Amino acid sequence: MTALRKAGCSVQSLARVGAGCPDLLVGRAGSNWLMEIKTDGSTQNQAQLDWSRTWNGQCEVVRSLEGALAVVGLGAKR
Repeated sequence: MTALRKAGCSVQSLARVGAGCPDLLVGRAGSNWLMEIKTDGSTQNQAQLDWSRTWNGQCEVVRSLEGALAVVGLGAKR
């Protein structure tokens, strides 16, 4: 979260929401992104998969800071 903030993003943790909701809400340049953070080869659990299947908007699974920066347009395209 700190690195995204240093890059000029607004970041709100959604981790406490639970029920499969993504980990972060990230804002930059008038746009918002939902991000599920996965590292070390971890995968989405069933609640996260169910949530993403029923959500009618955008949600990105990111596995690194570079991936998160790319989602918000601050890095190389994924």
